[in-house]
Amino acid sequence: MDWLTILSNLVHDTIVFSTALIFAALGGVFSERSGVVNIALEGMMTMGAFTAAVVTAALEATFPSPSTVAPWIGFLAAIIVGVVFSLPHAVASVTFKANQVVSGVALNFLAVGVAVYLTNIMYNGAGQTDTLSTVFSKWSIPFLSSIPFFGHAVFDAYPTSFIAFILVFVSWYVLYRTPFGLRLRSVGEHPRAADTVGINVNRLRYKAVMISGALAAMGGATIALTTTSNFSHNTVSGQGFIALAAMIFGKWHPAGAMWAALFFGVAQAVKSLVQVLGWTHLIPIEFIFMLPYVLTILVLAGVVGRTNAPAASGKPYETGSR
Repeated sequence: MDWLTILSNLVHDTIVFSTALIFAALGGVFSERSGVVNIALEGMMTMGAFTAAVVTAALEATFPSPSTVAPWIGFLAAIIVGVVFSLPHAVASVTFKANQVVSGVALNFLAVGVAVYLTNIMYNGAGQTDTLSTVFSKWSIPFLSSIPFFGHAVFDAYPTSFIAFILVFVSWYVLYRTPFGLRLRSVGEHPRAADTVGINVNRLRYKAVMISGALAAMGGATIALTTTSNFSHNTVSGQGFIALAAMIFGKWHPAGAMWAALFFGVAQAVKSLVQVLGWTHLIPIEFIFMLPYVLTILVLAGVVGRTNAPAASGKPYETGSR
């Protein structure tokens, strides 16, 4: 295998592994831009992965020859569950003014506990769902996928990867080019001023957290329906926290979050590449598996304190206060 092919595969795998991070990081951007810290991205991704795997598996069991529509139905179901699962965080953080970090951590524990418990019940004590036979297949963009190097690297990918990159642009447009985005950012920067001009701060924060839940669940569903083809307790394995780091590294901006997610995706792509090329005798596989998490710690250690979060992030607001 020549080095150009290796590099093309590395770029390709980077996009594959960063897709879930992009979804979740965008979810974090929406929530924190409204002033609500969302530590629960990990839990929302877990519920998304669980729902997508279970719904798709149920369709496979119900219909002898399930069509390619099955994973899409699982994907949509994950979005709905993500929105519903985000509501406790919104209620605790916005309505009851609870500590947002504590609420998010509690949801992370709840998500893993509920998902693993239901998996054990539904699959007779098994620690994971059945392996899915109908998952997303890669799309090859006509003409573009035949371009040397870039064809395989960029234009031969899972549909969720294309959706993720489209949503980066959509998120940027919504946040910076629409009245909704202006109001959302205003309640995250100065909720009292926004309240003064008649903006319903709490309602906007509820919407932002629900959008965050939907996007994070899309990230979890992407993992279950592409790279793992099932759900178990370690399907997400900390990627929600990596997405949170990507959001911070990207300075709470959709494009910045995307580039940061791609940066972290490289670490996971390297892990896959080392295994495929059989280089594990040169580099201990344990060190390769540690790489994404080590990078997360190093990035946060270097970035925190040098970037400015939305001014009202993590600060509950009493509607009507002056």
